[in-house]
This record gives sequence, C-alpha cells and structure tokens, in this order.
Amino acid sequence: MRGIISAAGYLPHWRLQREAITQVLGTSAGKGQRCVASYDEDSLTMAVEAGRKVLADAPAAPPSAVWFCTTSPTYAEKTNATVAHAALRLGSEVIAADAGSGLRGPAAALRSALRSTDPAVLVLAGDVRTGLSGSVDEKDGGDAGAAVLVGEGAAGSEVAVIAEYLGGASATREFLDRWRSPGEVRTRSWEDRFGEQRYGDLAAQAWEAGLKDAGLDLDQLSKVAVVGPRPRAGAALVKKLGAAGVEVIDSLASSVGFAGAAQPLLMLTALIEQSQPGQVIALLAMADGADVFFFRVTDAAVTAATATTAVTVADQLEDGDNTLLYSKYLSWRNVLPVQPPNRPEPARMSAAAAERRLDWKYGFVGSKDRESSALHLPPARVSFVGGNIDDMDPAPMADIAATVATFTVDSLAYSPSPPVVFAVCDFAGGGRLPVELTDVRPADVSIGMTVEMTFRRLNTADGIANYFWKARPVRGQKTSLGQSETTEQN
Repeated sequence: MRGIISAAGYLPHWRLQREAITQVLGTSAGKGQRCVASYDEDSLTMAVEAGRKVLADAPAAPPSAVWFCTTSPTYAEKTNATVAHAALRLGSEVIAADAGSGLRGPAAALRSALRSTDPAVLVLAGDVRTGLSGSVDEKDGGDAGAAVLVGEGAAGSEVAVIAEYLGGASATREFLDRWRSPGEVRTRSWEDRFGEQRYGDLAAQAWEAGLKDAGLDLDQLSKVAVVGPRPRAGAALVKKLGAAGVEVIDSLASSVGFAGAAQPLLMLTALIEQSQPGQVIALLAMADGADVFFFRVTDAAVTAATATTAVTVADQLEDGDNTLLYSKYLSWRNVLPVQPPNRPEPARMSAAAAERRLDWKYGFVGSKDRESSALHLPPARVSFVGGNIDDMDPAPMADIAATVATFTVDSLAYSPSPPVVFAVCDFAGGGRLPVELTDVRPADVSIGMTVEMTFRRLNTADGIANYFWKARPVRGQKTSLGQSETTEQN
C-alpha cells in the first residue's frame, strides 16, 4: 500500500489583519487575515519546521529522497534543498533537490513520490508571498510551510499509511495567466476570466481522468480540497461536487491566504486532519494545468491525530495574540526601509567554518561526555567534567525543550527588527546556552518560561543566507500569572 505516511503544515506565528491594509492605503483589502513569516523566516525555514513534524511522526520511515518546492527560493543557482537536508539531519546517501520555481512544483513532486519505487520520499514546500503595497499577492497571499512523507506501508509493520493513494491524473496546457520575472517583487496577471476559463476546462479534464484511474464514482467521495491561484477557477466543478453532496473544505483564504507553493500540501494536510477512516478524499491543484489525487483515509490517521505531539493546521490558527502592524510587515519585506540600529551589519558567514561545524550549525547537535554525561553546547572536544578528550557522543538538541534562566533586551545590537532578546536557556536533561528569542514580545518574556528551538535565518550578507537556531515560546503555554506567552513583538 503506497500513500501518505505523515503530513504536517506550518503556519508562522504572525497574522496581518487585512483591515490594517485598508486603513493605510484607503482601498479595500478585503476581510480576514493572512499569515506572515517573521523577519527571520523564509521558505526554507518554514519547510524545515513542517519537515521536522513529519519525520518525528514517522521515525521508522527515513526518506531516501527529498524534494523542495517554492516560488521564493533563497538561491537561484545553489540547491536550496540541501539546507533543509542538513537541518533535518538526513544522511549523505539521501538525495536532496529543488522541484523548480513554479507553482506546479508541489503537485509534480507529489505525483513523482507517489509513483516512485523509493521506500519513502519527503516532499517539502514553503513560500513567502509578497508584492507591491495593495497588490493581490499582498492582500490575498499568505506565508506557510508544509511537508508530506510518501512511502509504502504494510499491515503489521512499523510504517503505517494514513492516506492510501488510489489514483489520479493530470492535464496540461500552455497559456499565460500569472507570471513574475526572476528578481521581481511584482507578479503580473492576465484578465481573470481568461485564466478561470482555462483552469475550469483543465480541472474538468483531469477530474474525469482521475476518477477513471482510481476506479471511483462521484458518490464515493467525501471531501475535496481545491487549490489554485484563481479563487473562482474550477467553479463549475465545485458546484457539481456540492450538488453531489461532496464537501469542498475551506480554502483557508480568509485565515491563512494563498500560500503559493505551500498551498497544495498544506490543504492536503488539512484535508487528512478533517477526515475519518474509510473516507475517500481528493486534492485538486491548479497551476499551469490541473492535477488531481485521490486517497482513502486509513485507521492510522486516528492514531496520528491523537498523538500528544500532534499540532493540526486548525490548532495553529488559534495561536494567541499575534497581530502584526502593517508598518512592521512592510519593513520586514523591505517595501518600507527603516533606519537600523547604529551598529555594523554582520559580515558574510564563512563557508569553511560552517562546513566544519555542519551538525551544530544546521542540526543543532551538541556533544555528551561518555563517562560523565556532561552536555556541551556548542560541541567540544574536551569535557568540562573530568577533562576527557575526544570521548564524546553526538547529542541532538533541536527537539529538547529549555527553560529561560535569565534574559536581556538589547536595543543596540544589529537586527532587521530590533530590539533583540537574548536569553540564557537551560535544556531539559542538561546543557546551557545563550540564544536569541523569536516569536515573542520583549514584555512577555519571563524567567522560567519554556521555549523550544526553531530553525531561522540570522542574516544575509553578500548573497549568502546565514542560518542557525533560535528559541521561541512553546505555543499555548501559560506563565505563572496565567498569561499566554504566544505573542511576538510588534
């Protein structure tokens, strides 16, 4: 049985209310909100967050291949997927590659993974949707990450498929709908009706072929997720599904926004999370064509949903007080440059130094003395207990919670979003390290609060993105005063 072994979505902490855009620009930006990646997040870091959840849920199914999909890559020539490969601590035998820069990349990668002979394939997606002030991409876009682990499952084995793949189909036609040249912020588009008509025809063609491939009738379907850059594309098919009693789930347009390359996998994750065992579900993704996938939800989905570590897409939408000022959003996207602190900007990172400490920099792996169990962050050759030399075991720390022992708020240190909050954190089971905090307002930081590690982008210099780990409050935790600590500075 081949299908989805695990699926996860990642929604960044921030939300921008669309009415805030209306108040500044004076033109209607619609209702609801959109998800916004923090200044230290990008398509890669959000994909890594989703990938961490997926791999944690399926430790018995290590991937042999990784595909990364985005329309907002960090690099144009260097492979972006290798950064995610390092952050997820995958073996050197695991191939990692980018699935191209178009919106159809996730559907193509998912199709390839479902038809692959590899035991397990990890498909990652992340996107930061931006644009000129008042543009459709700014108003209706959203930032997110998502990941699915595709592979073989068998009865009685440690690997269980939560959604069995039944079949699918694709339809392709060249037409000019939306386009953006490399390096441009603005996305341009042709007349809406033109794209809607083309997508409607392609969706109908792929849908009928997919039903035939899967051996299904329309009345066997329970839920469908429809994804595409045109909200009204495929309207005729959606109407037909509704008339047949098939539920078309919420597109997340009013709560997340259209998350570009992350949207298909994010919607597939939400679709599985909202379904019951035995139900047949479908994903229809429209981007330069149409792709449809049919799945049957299995009993293993219930086990995954009830796991103590399970955090659904719906859970993340209830992430506390996290409203972002429109001016801060514009600053983070470099649409409204602001004066930074009067300190030198960071120099570019050293490629040689980063390679020497690959596991520490990207995987957050310390070292533990074999004799005394003393934990060293960063990893060391000489133990501070007993002085043993080169007698260490690797100590992965990315998934270990920590407690804030003390902290300081620095308004002078260079940051794209000052002030910077630094904290000395004590990790569960041992280990202490000063780290930068993110996804929290300075006023909400307190000694004793619990934090978790998150992979972030520290800075960019000379075209080189410098990644490392920061700490953020555990979503939903309460302080001793009963106040939520899931907010971030404005």
